[in-house]
Amino acid sequence: MEQTDRVVVVGGGISGLTAATSLAQHGVKVLLIEKNDVCGGLVNSFRRDGFLFDGGVRALENAGMVKPMLDELEIDLPLYGSKVSVGVEDEIIHVETQESVDDYESLLKNMYSESHGDVERVIGVIKKFDEYMKVLFGNDSPFFKDAARDKRYYFTTFISWIFRFIATASAVLRMRMPVEEFLGKILENRSLDDIISQHFFKGTPAFFAMSYFSLYTDYFYPKGGVGRVPEKLEEKLRGLGAEVLRNTDVSRVDLHRKCVADQNGTAYRYRKLIWAADLKQLYRIVVADGLPVKSVSAVDKERSRISSAKGAESVFSVFMGIDLPPPVFRAISGPHFFYTPSRKGLGALQRGDLKAMLESWSSVSRERVLTWLDGFCRLNTYEI
Repeated sequence: MEQTDRVVVVGGGISGLTAATSLAQHGVKVLLIEKNDVCGGLVNSFRRDGFLFDGGVRALENAGMVKPMLDELEIDLPLYGSKVSVGVEDEIIHVETQESVDDYESLLKNMYSESHGDVERVIGVIKKFDEYMKVLFGNDSPFFKDAARDKRYYFTTFISWIFRFIATASAVLRMRMPVEEFLGKILENRSLDDIISQHFFKGTPAFFAMSYFSLYTDYFYPKGGVGRVPEKLEEKLRGLGAEVLRNTDVSRVDLHRKCVADQNGTAYRYRKLIWAADLKQLYRIVVADGLPVKSVSAVDKERSRISSAKGAESVFSVFMGIDLPPPVFRAISGPHFFYTPSRKGLGALQRGDLKAMLESWSSVSRERVLTWLDGFCRLNTYEI
C-alpha cells in the first residue's frame, strides 16, 4: 500500500499494454495487472500439434495507427502484408489495391444482374468513403508523432490535414445509423443487402461498414503470429522497469482510498487508475463510499447504464490443422478470405426466423434449432 505515485493499469490486452508501455516510456511508474496467465486478450496465438493458431484476431489492421504506435514504442517486429480475397459462390476477387472496388462491383453485378442500379448506388457510397479513409488513415496518425521531433510536420502537413479531418469527421458522424438501416434505404434487392451487411456484426455503424473495403489493403500479419505483438509489448514494458502481475484478478476498486485489491486481498495504491478490462466487472466491484455525494451519484448512474447494456453477436471459431501445402490455398484466395457460399443471403432466416425462435425459446425443439443452424451455415459469410 506504500506506493501512491504510480499508475495502475488493469487489463493486459492491447489497450492496457500500449497505455502502460507509453507511460513507462515517459518515465511514469506503472503497475499492470492481468487476470490471465498471458497478456494480449483478443490478440493472442497458440500452438497445437505443431500448428500455429491465432485465438482472437487473425490479422491486424494498421489504419494509420498501429505501425506508428509500434514505431513510437520502439517495438521491432517483422510485419507482412496479409492480402484479402472476397468471394460469393464461385466468384472470387483479390483485393490488391483500393481500385479493386471495381472488381467488387463487377462481382456484384454478375451475381445480381437484375439490380445494376442497386450495385452502382452502394459502390458509389463505398468509393466516397474510400476518400474519407484516405484522410483518416491514409497517412500515419499525427497522434503518434513527437511534437518536439517532428516540428516540420506540424507546421506543414498537419495544418492541411486537420481541416480535411474535420470535414471528414462531420460526414462520418452523419452515417452513425446501423448498416442494415442504411442499406435498407438505398437497396431494393434484399439478397444484395444481406451479402453486404452480413460481413459485419448486427448494428455496425454504416460509416464503418461502407469504409471497410478501403481497409482490406491495410491488413498485416506479424511474423510468429498476432500474439507476438503483446509479447513484444510486455517485454518492452518490463524492460522499462514496470511491474507486471499476471494471474491476478482485481476484486475491488476503492475510489476514495485510491486502491485496488486482488482475489487474495492484496491492495495496490495508485495515483491514477486506467481500467482497460471488462466494464461490467468494474461497475460490479467499484466502491465510491467516502466521495462527495455528486461523485457517488455519477458512479451509480454509470453503473446502472453499463450493467443494463447487452453485448453484440458472438464469434464462433473453428480451428483446423490441414495437411495440405500452402499452394493449394494460394490458388483459391489470399491469406485472409471473406467467403459467402450462397448469393441468397441470410434474409428471413436471420431477420424473422431467428426472432420468432428466440421469442418462444422455452418451447423450441432441438430439431428446429438444428434445422435453423443448418440453413444459417449454408448462407452465412465466413472469415477464413
